[in-house]
Amino acid sequence: MLFTQPSFLFLFLPVLLALYFAQSGRVHAAWGNWLLLIASVLFYASGGGAFTWLMLASIAFNYAMAIAVDRRRGRPSARRFVGAAVAVNLTVLGVFKYANFFADNVNSLFLALGVHPIVVPRVLLPIGISFFSFHAISYVVDVYRRDATAQKSPVHAALYLLLFPQLIAGPIIRYREIADQLAARVVTLDTFAGGVKRFIVGLAKKVLIANVVAQTADAIFGMPIDRLSAAHAWLGLVCYTLQIYFDFSGYSDMAIGLGAMFGFRFPENFRWPYIAATVQEFWRRWHISLSSWFRDYLYVPIGGSRVSPARTYVNLVTVFFLCGLWHGASWNFVVWGLWHGLFLVVERVLAHTNLRDVSDRSDTGLTRVRPPYMPVVDWPVWSHLYTLLVVMIGWVFFRAETLAGAVGYLKAMFGATAAGPWPYSVAWFLKPDLLVALAAGFIGSTPWVPALARTIEMRRPALVPPASFASVATLVVLLVASIMQVASGTYNPFIYFRF
Repeated sequence: MLFTQPSFLFLFLPVLLALYFAQSGRVHAAWGNWLLLIASVLFYASGGGAFTWLMLASIAFNYAMAIAVDRRRGRPSARRFVGAAVAVNLTVLGVFKYANFFADNVNSLFLALGVHPIVVPRVLLPIGISFFSFHAISYVVDVYRRDATAQKSPVHAALYLLLFPQLIAGPIIRYREIADQLAARVVTLDTFAGGVKRFIVGLAKKVLIANVVAQTADAIFGMPIDRLSAAHAWLGLVCYTLQIYFDFSGYSDMAIGLGAMFGFRFPENFRWPYIAATVQEFWRRWHISLSSWFRDYLYVPIGGSRVSPARTYVNLVTVFFLCGLWHGASWNFVVWGLWHGLFLVVERVLAHTNLRDVSDRSDTGLTRVRPPYMPVVDWPVWSHLYTLLVVMIGWVFFRAETLAGAVGYLKAMFGATAAGPWPYSVAWFLKPDLLVALAAGFIGSTPWVPALARTIEMRRPALVPPASFASVATLVVLLVASIMQVASGTYNPFIYFRF
């Protein structure tokens, strides 16, 4: 079920809210947890089908393993239990997500050697399995590290792993961040209204910007490479750069907003990533819950930056190789991850060379880092342009269907190939709806609008009536426009649903 579907907006969510607040009082606990758990199972089952049983079995397994680890704290057997839990979660993820990828690559090698290929049935990918697996692993590991106590209530444990707003595409929430909220939470009029506002903004991001630019991005990335001009290629990439940001950040906003409506506080997942001045800073702003997960559960355990510079660089590349592979069973995603890992290493090498080392060596490469010296000109504008170019080139590998297609697209972008005739010029794509979406995307990907809102808020005593009216009017316009777009019946699922 999509957050943008009429069945969710006008049936599932209103009915759930009505039942949730049928209980009087602002504090929500047992009744709300049972209701949200049932709703989350139904939400997943609407798209997951038979895989719902796999999800429920995984919940039961991780619930039991966390309790087993908690009871054996300080004993060698606790390490064995946590190792078994991580191994089982990764095995489930590997079977469903990477079995066919592995078989296809092995069969390519066998074909070259004249060996009969292995036969592996095509495995369907359960919706949201990557996010779910990382939630489960972090839960058991946090119990082992004594960052959390195992949840004894199966309802609370299941709700943490299955809570529908963040189930399919995050943000990846740590158990310790939400444990107290599972026991009891308070919903005030202000928090509920804030959640509604956040949900409407996320909905508008998705259907008014991401879905509009997606049509052009899909059309251009679907063009034959030998017909692709540099102008077409750049337009398609600009559209996809905005699409993936507003698609995913829109989902995160909707998830955070839905959580707030039910009394939960979810962590932020995006902080204006396209204004970053380095690739390191980009990863402090993009998909924050994923980058911090890799930092805490992979980068730091394998040594992080507490080792020699050469080993640190290997650790960085390893993390981003796996980050790319996490996104999808394709060499395109591997190259995308390695591309980012390469520039993280380059930036650190230049930082060390120019004696401008990192401020916190415990978690470098993924968090708090001073902007390093930039080649050619150490000027913020060039730093931003450099970072944006690196990120956009990486998006080509992320979006293209094949590695050869990505390389061909990059050649077209930089004029390395001669484009044949194509009936649809760049001007043909630049219709009013696309131009409006592009303008909104450029403005919305910067902190200008929040800065303006804060300025108005600071002057609120003198502007209360007009400021409040303008805010509500804007939300109403966004909601009506979004509903009209949803009513058009255009199906465009969230990009990160496939991960």
